[in-house]
Order: sequence, then structure tokens, then C-alpha cells
Amino acid sequence: MPYDLVVRNGTVVDGTGAPRFRADVGVVGDRIAALGRIRERGAHEMDAEGRFVTPGFVDGHTHMDAQVFWDPLGTCSCWHGVTTVVMGNCGFTLAPCRETEKDLAIRSLERAEDIARDAMLEGITWQWETYADYLDALARTPLGINYAGYIGHSALRTYVMGERAFEQTATDDDLTAMRREVESALRAGAIGFSTSRSPNHETADDRPVASRLASWSEVEALVDVMTGLGAGVFELAQEQPLDPDTRADYARRLRDLAVTSGRPITYVVGMSPAAPDAWRDALDLLDDIAARGGRVTGQVHSREFLSIIGFKVNLPFDRLPGWAEMRSRPLAEQRAALADPARRAALVAEAHAGRYGAAIGAEVRPPQYDAIRVLDAPEGPYRTVAEVAAERRADPVDVMIDLSLERDLALFFAQPFANQDLGAVRTMLEHPRTVVAISDSGAHVSQIIDASVPTHFLSHWVRAEQVFTWEQGVRKLTSDPARLWGFADRGVVAEGYAADLTVFDPGTIAPALPDAARDLPAGALRLTQRATGIDATVVNGRVLLVDGEPTGDLPGRLLRGRLA
Repeated sequence: MPYDLVVRNGTVVDGTGAPRFRADVGVVGDRIAALGRIRERGAHEMDAEGRFVTPGFVDGHTHMDAQVFWDPLGTCSCWHGVTTVVMGNCGFTLAPCRETEKDLAIRSLERAEDIARDAMLEGITWQWETYADYLDALARTPLGINYAGYIGHSALRTYVMGERAFEQTATDDDLTAMRREVESALRAGAIGFSTSRSPNHETADDRPVASRLASWSEVEALVDVMTGLGAGVFELAQEQPLDPDTRADYARRLRDLAVTSGRPITYVVGMSPAAPDAWRDALDLLDDIAARGGRVTGQVHSREFLSIIGFKVNLPFDRLPGWAEMRSRPLAEQRAALADPARRAALVAEAHAGRYGAAIGAEVRPPQYDAIRVLDAPEGPYRTVAEVAAERRADPVDVMIDLSLERDLALFFAQPFANQDLGAVRTMLEHPRTVVAISDSGAHVSQIIDASVPTHFLSHWVRAEQVFTWEQGVRKLTSDPARLWGFADRGVVAEGYAADLTVFDPGTIAPALPDAARDLPAGALRLTQRATGIDATVVNGRVLLVDGEPTGDLPGRLLRGRLA
């Protein structure tokens, strides 16, 4: 048999959780055609001696709906072994939306997902109105990795209701129109319907995103469309009630919807300082729903949620008047200002005495020096600013300035804002009804860089902590999420499956340090992060990356839901 690609001498960790085995992998077209000892030469050969050959990782929680149109590679996800992403989470999509009303969609993405308005306006050529049109535009776009998407509730509401979507509940006519569009989207290939009821999600003009104005009966009616069609996953950003009784009522509503609708439901499970025990309730709800016959999966992060701060992106002090004036200048002028003793002393004093205001969502928070970590090496443990200040017998603001100047203002710090208890994170990850997700790739790009969730999970929880075997860890990133999101022919290295492969060194796979670049349209800023230890990424049988560098091929495609 003539092979287009043969990956030789690797150790296959096939994604099912079964024991690893040594084998060659032969690819014909976009499919795995053979496993075992392959004698024939392939048109392209890859030596994987000493490496694991696994299914490509599936990233089930991204917001790459806009980025996909200006970034064909799918960075930063592709650098971390990801070959398939799910976008449109939390109700945030660019469709359905008429071009004349695109501000309604952009308004939500700009604030709630921290995607620069100028980047969207310059980087997107509007080619759609309905969600079906959006999918067709995506199918015409060069893609490095595979994409699938939900139809989002906020875009759906504004498409049908206009400005009323931010002020009113839906009328019967509104709901009929929304149900019609959800059905159209599913038949065109949407993999489900998503919404947000999270109080953290607001628009650029300080209003709740449109989906938060929806009654629960509206949500039920839209999920019911999927029930009628027998297709689609329901994803939601939760209400996050703090009061236990209110939380119990919310859990009951979600449980009843999962059971009566018959559709798979997925939501994020995480630890919030505002409700430190709510994650336990969220795990219990997974089991309760399953025990009653519902299908449900929790999405879990692999570490603390971190705001990345530094002179090249944002600092906690940026809103203070003196800092704001300095930070508006180029980095070279900022270095000069910090070299002036009087100017620096004034800035340090303002950092301690200034009024920061309330932090919203993932926005830069008031500094907590005993929590802010110094990211001076690819992997921790990291010292906190307070610890370094104690060592140097110096002011913590001075320490942040000195450390940054030592790295030519290129040093980054990290401030946790959720999931601070790693014991709780471990419990969430070990739960049998969770998958590793929540990279939020494509969103929060000046504040958070979590595309590295897969490589962090493997380097920390599998290799360093040995909480999971390699077989278990790979399964959490591949076949488990592929099954949840309906990618029936992906997530496993087996004959007949799609040839999405990640080839990596189990001894060195890890995230690299973050960086910052102005590589978005209109020169907008974003954080970036590469990985170490990944030799190659194969998408649909063709090599996308070798040692993190693009080959020039763009083999990705749109993955439509099963009704398309």
C-alpha cells in the first residue's frame, strides 16, 4: 500500500487509555491506514524514536471565532499539540448577525472576551448574516487546525431583537424566530447551542451581555430545538450564585433541563474566591445529573487561573494617574522615567496609596504581592514578589520595577484569581466526568494565556506529580473531549480514524514562558506562548508544524455537526 506519511519507531499512546505500544503509523490521505511494522516507504517519513505518538489534542473551550479569519495557523493552540478546537463558547459568536448591525456582536466580544475592537474591524471581512452563512465563510477560509462551533445565544438574541436584547425578555415572536435560526444552524453544522448567565460577562458599554437578559424558559425553549432534532451539545457559563439556596435552585433547573432535554450538557467547574466551596457542588451536580439519566461533562482547568502582568502588557498600577501617563509612552521612555529617582519614588508612593477600583472579570486586579508570582523560568515553583522583597529587604513595588529592568522590561508576573487551591484542582481533574479544557484561546488576549493547558497538564500532573499515567492523561486531552463534542472519528490513533497526530517527547513537553506581540490586525496587543518538547503536529494527515515551526501547509478544516 502506498502511504502518504509514515511515522516510524514511535510509542503509540492511542487515546483510549489502553497501554502504550511501539508501532509505526501509516497514513493515506487524511486517514490512519495502518499500525504496526510498516515495511513500505511513505511519500513523507518521520522518525519518532523515543517519542510518544498520540491523537491530536482537542481544545473544547475557545473563543477563536474572530481570530480564525486573520490567523490561519490557529496560534497559540497549535503550538501546544492541539489539532481541533471548539469555539463559540459562553454564547459569544459573530453570527447570526447582519453586517449593518455588527457592532451588536462586537460589543460583547470586546469586553466580555477582551478581543480588541480595532482588530475585529480590520481583520474580519463580513461575509455572513445567518450562522449557516458564517460556517460557509469559515469553510472557505484557509485553516491550519480543525474548527467546530456553537451558535451563541447573545448573537442570536441581538440578531432577532436588536437593542431590545439588552433590555427585555423575548416575546413569543422573538422566540419563534430564535428557534428557527437555531434549527438552521444545527442543520448547517453547528455542534450545539451556548449561552452565558455569568455576572462577569458584560458588554463594552457596561451592560449585561444579551443572553443574561433571557429567562430560563427561553433557554429551555432553545435547548428544546436540539431535543427535537436529536443533535447538539448545550454549553453554558453558569450563573454563579453565591447564596446556597439560590445555588440549589439553579442546580435543580440545570439538572431538570439535562434530564428532560436528553442533550449533552457541559459547563466549567472551577474554584472562585467568592464561593470557595461551589466547585464541590458543581462536581456533585455532575454525578446527580448522571444518576438521573442526563448526560453531562465538566470542563476543568489544569492550574490556577492567572492574570499575566508586566510592562509589555498590563500592570496593576496602570489606572493610577501618574502611572497612566508614564505607561502611555514607549518602553524606552518608561525605562528613562524609572531611572529618575524622584519620578520613581513618586510612582512607588502612588502604587501604595492609589485607588484601584473594582476589578471585573479577568481585568487587571489590585496588586496582592504575596500572590503575584515572578515568571523567571518556564516551570515553577515560582517565588512571589513578597518573598523576593523580603529577601532583598526592599519595597515590593521597587522589586517589581527592579526585576523588570533586569530583563529589559520583558519580565512577566502572574496573579492568580481563581483555582488557587491545587488540591481542589487535582480533585476536579480526577473526577470521571470531567475533561481538560478552558484555554479560552482567542479571548482575554492581553490578560490571560492559557492555550498551554494541554502541555501544562502533561508536564505537571502527568510527568511531575504522576497523578495520571500517560495513558490516562492523553485520554483526558483526546478521546474524552472528542466523544463529548461528537468528533466520532477523532481522538484515537486507530485504523480508519482521522490522522490528527501529536508527536512529542514525554521527558520535555511543557509550556514555554509567555511573551507579548503586536501581531493582531491594527497592531493590537496579545500574549503568546509556545511549548517545548513537541516534534510535530499532523492535521488530517498532513504536517502542520515541525518543532513548532509551520511547514506552509494548511490542512485544517471545518468540522460540521452530524446534521450537516
